[in-house]
Amino acid sequence: MPLPPPAQVGQSFSEIDTPALVLDLDAFERNLVTMAAYTQGHGVRLRPHAKTHKSPEIALRQIAHGAVGQCVQKVSEAEILVAGGVHDVLVSNEVAGAAKLDRLAQLARQARISVCVDHLDGVREATEAAARHDVVLDILVEIDVGGRRCGVAPGEAAVRIAEAVARSNTLRFGGLQAYHGTAQHMRSIDERSEAIERAGVSVRNTVERLTQAGLSCATIGGAGTGTYEIETGSGLWNEIQAGSYVFMDADYARNRQANGEPFRNFEHALFVLAGVMSKPVPDRAVVDAGHKAAAIDSGLPVPFRREGLVYSKPSDEHGVLTGDPIAVPHRGDRILLVPGHCDPTVNLHDWYVCVRGLHTADAHVEALWPIAARGALT
Repeated sequence: MPLPPPAQVGQSFSEIDTPALVLDLDAFERNLVTMAAYTQGHGVRLRPHAKTHKSPEIALRQIAHGAVGQCVQKVSEAEILVAGGVHDVLVSNEVAGAAKLDRLAQLARQARISVCVDHLDGVREATEAAARHDVVLDILVEIDVGGRRCGVAPGEAAVRIAEAVARSNTLRFGGLQAYHGTAQHMRSIDERSEAIERAGVSVRNTVERLTQAGLSCATIGGAGTGTYEIETGSGLWNEIQAGSYVFMDADYARNRQANGEPFRNFEHALFVLAGVMSKPVPDRAVVDAGHKAAAIDSGLPVPFRREGLVYSKPSDEHGVLTGDPIAVPHRGDRILLVPGHCDPTVNLHDWYVCVRGLHTADAHVEALWPIAARGALT
């Protein structure tokens, strides 16, 4: 059961309790429009990744902007999205074991459900679960395109799995999952382009062999916020699975475009609002947001639009701000922090505090959205 939210609808920005996960509605909505316009203009489908936001509220807004559905990584995330009104969900991950697959098959009575496989045992288990519940599951064969995580080897090994799917009476072969996660955070555009070009060779080879076997790929899915333009330009991928674009964290902002400038396709829309609880000396302040408020696996949070101010030394409930005494805020002040990695940061909070006009004098709380799939790990 979620805790009470740190604010109430209608309150001013200054009344929000800290720490809080703040969503800048104006920037968020512009990000939705930007990605929708891009995918529609380039003739590819958008299936955003809900592991980023874990929210049916956000999923439905993405779908209203043209997304065909959602991706998730966990069965429990799929259950929460379907209960929230999402009717097309891909579990872009392998699901192993009868208990989870039974839950997934039961969910297919309410929505279109797809799942990835990378092993013949996965085909067998999915076939049996779908048969037990008298449903049909859509299947993408996941191939390893360079991430060295899940995925069968491209080519003949993938064809054998796809053929097994096609022979099943309770499964439907939908195409390939070809996501290169490692490439998303390669800093230079050249590095990212080279990685996706190599991935494209694997995809093209596998599609050709599937065609020879009489199987067609309605979907070639993958891509993320860091590489979606490259996959689109290849002419191979037709379903884009970007997730972080809605929020744009500090780590993605470290990627570089062809001219060497920072990656600025999207705006920072998600922040941890922290309060200054102590200023023991002029050049150091302590805020109430530490490890339990912001994930640091992809780097520390970055103070937003506060030049010369550095966030460091997080502990469970504290973070330290240092800099020129003129730049360091005072006790009782508030500061917006851009999380280093938005996905696990979201999973630390119960609520989005949705603020309209965040960077204006009229900033106020317009909505509170529960992070319904927080902790959905199974």
